[in-house]
Amino acid sequence: MVTAARWDTPAMDVRARGGTGRSAEWALRAAGPGDVEVIAELRAVVLRPDLERLGRFDEQRVRQRLRDSFSPRYTSVIEAGGTFAGCVTVRPAGDGWLLEHFYLAAALQGRGLGSAVLRTLLERTDAEGAAVRLNVLRGSAARRLYERHGFTVEAQDAVDVFMVRRPGAPALGA
Repeated sequence: MVTAARWDTPAMDVRARGGTGRSAEWALRAAGPGDVEVIAELRAVVLRPDLERLGRFDEQRVRQRLRDSFSPRYTSVIEAGGTFAGCVTVRPAGDGWLLEHFYLAAALQGRGLGSAVLRTLLERTDAEGAAVRLNVLRGSAARRLYERHGFTVEAQDAVDVFMVRRPGAPALGA
């Protein structure tokens, strides 16, 4: 069983280099209650194309679902170049972790920042010997990011693809 105490403090104070341009220097900081609206807005912007393609976009619902599940305790804000760049939530789930709400500003996608953040998180979960699960919208480009980092499909439905990464799974050129 994974305990939340092992994740809280160390994961929230990360400063690193990775990515290119403005995203080259990045940090994770603990999210606070005041971050919920900027994160909800980012979620709406980032998910809109995929949700529209799937016929599931609702202007209010996309934001409210984030508000309803927002947990500052398990959420880190991603900053690049000293400014808000995105967020990621990693919460305990059974014998491992659930990675959710991993959003990056569109201008920073495809520049290595997502891979750098994900690599850092997976190093921590690998050190614990814990699996990581997530779901991604069908047809989302984010699925390729997860596959490059060793995630494999467990199941899928009409909307979501459910993926898992076992501890130490090899990255595919990430």
